[in-house]
Amino acid sequence: MPTLRIEQPTDEAGLKDWRHVHNTIIPTHVLSLDDVRERAGRNRMEVAYLGDVLVGCTTVRPPDDETPAATVIARVLAPHRRQGFGAELYARGLEQARTLGTDAIETVVLASNEDGLRFALRNGFVEVERYLLPGDTIEWITLRLA
Repeated sequence: MPTLRIEQPTDEAGLKDWRHVHNTIIPTHVLSLDDVRERAGRNRMEVAYLGDVLVGCTTVRPPDDETPAATVIARVLAPHRRQGFGAELYARGLEQARTLGTDAIETVVLASNEDGLRFALRNGFVEVERYLLPGDTIEWITLRLA
């Protein structure tokens, strides 16, 4: 498998790349660049490249009062799926989440993202909740690592 270059988005270009992956995979919840900057301040975010080609991104949300679990999200653009990149990004995010002082790990998947849901279920997650955000018509699924 070719080697991914994975890095934190520390400049505008990296933040825009993270935003592009997110907005492509989650078209029901489009984020502005300001939204991404705010998220980068409270979450660990990374972008992945194969050479100079954008492949995907990750988010690791630390536990908080509302969600006592760490949340790991790995997203891979459609042309790069089924090549092991999601597993690599997920493993990296899981490792980061385990340093946050919780044994509980969750992920969230848009219900229309069948590839993402299959990936989560194959990797030991079980569904714990479905919900709609205000104005959304497609459910979000919260899954917990069993």
